[in-house]
Amino acid sequence: MDIFLPAEYSKDSPVVLLVHGGAWKYGRKEHMINIQKLLFENSIPSININYRLVSKNITYRDQLEDIHSAIEKFNSLSEKAELLPNHYIILGESAGGHLALLYGYRNPERIKKIISLSAPTDFYSSEYLHSFYSRYTSRTVQKMVGSNFNRKNLSEEFKTASPIANISNVPTLLFQGNQDFLVNYRQGLALDSALTEKKVPHQFIFMDKTGHAPRFFNKKKRDTIIYPAILEWIKK
Repeated sequence: MDIFLPAEYSKDSPVVLLVHGGAWKYGRKEHMINIQKLLFENSIPSININYRLVSKNITYRDQLEDIHSAIEKFNSLSEKAELLPNHYIILGESAGGHLALLYGYRNPERIKKIISLSAPTDFYSSEYLHSFYSRYTSRTVQKMVGSNFNRKNLSEEFKTASPIANISNVPTLLFQGNQDFLVNYRQGLALDSALTEKKVPHQFIFMDKTGHAPRFFNKKKRDTIIYPAILEWIKK
């Protein structure tokens, strides 16, 4: 993991943990470097991690363990860094957004806020199962979960892996584009509705004429919508 500590920050400053995307089986931490630089320039400490990628013997559970290991490691360094342990904001894009949501909702004692960009949120509902989106993602999701995707008799494992079924009271910032062809926009809408129903503090930024994940957004959208909203969410 890469740790960026600005010259000045307060002891109670949260540490932002960055989780890259890549359909769970691709990607690397360097893909998040522009966001890490943005945080650094705004005096926000951050950790940018790699994690094991999905393969025959690696599932999302192992990836959550790797996030946990990174947090444990930084907790051991927090006193030296003059920061509080277990005081994190987790930020992920795409598959990394899925992992960020899942880890954050399952560990509210460690994660104070979540930021999710273009993340899949639901692998089990009837809306997902009857969607075209499920047709082209089921193979990838099956490998990520590590269980056979049987549409007529879907394992509970797919529900367990869905952030929408793991919601806890962790404030959440969601970004979703209405022209996202990798993660269907209804995934973001579904989580927004579930968070509203459960009265979880959150903000949903639904962007018109916008595709998938900030690395693929145009610079104007990043600079005028995405980055300012991220900084505001972290600081408030």
